[in-house]
Amino acid sequence: MVQAKSGDTVKVHYKGKLADGTVFDSSEGRDPLEFAIGEGQIIPGFEQAVIGMAPGESKTAEIPSEEAYGPHRPEMVLEVDREQIPEDIEVETGQQLQVQHPSGQQIPVVVTGVAESKVTLDANHPLAGQDLTFDIELVKVGG
Repeated sequence: MVQAKSGDTVKVHYKGKLADGTVFDSSEGRDPLEFAIGEGQIIPGFEQAVIGMAPGESKTAEIPSEEAYGPHRPEMVLEVDREQIPEDIEVETGQQLQVQHPSGQQIPVVVTGVAESKVTLDANHPLAGQDLTFDIELVKVGG
């Protein structure tokens, strides 16, 4: 029986849940997720969970934050003067924005606080610091 290993292209159906059971992502109603194991296209813990699975097999994998989106890093939260945000943007808590890094790279941030003269932006991944649970079904091994 074929088992998924590093270097294989696989297709999986999945459901991702937070510790409280909230579903944050799922392939339900969509095509299976396709990726090559070992190429860093998805979080490390998910890749590790798929290795050794056979087509048709299902499992539930508990993935600690260190093997998912990493810890929530306080240094990725910054406070900026309201004047640094273009006037045509009405900032609200929870809003997603793009900030340009000095290198030219666009970095997604979430507005986590709005005061009269300051805006707090968080560049952490929204799932940073969270342990995740995935229900995984291996659909296919090989392209």
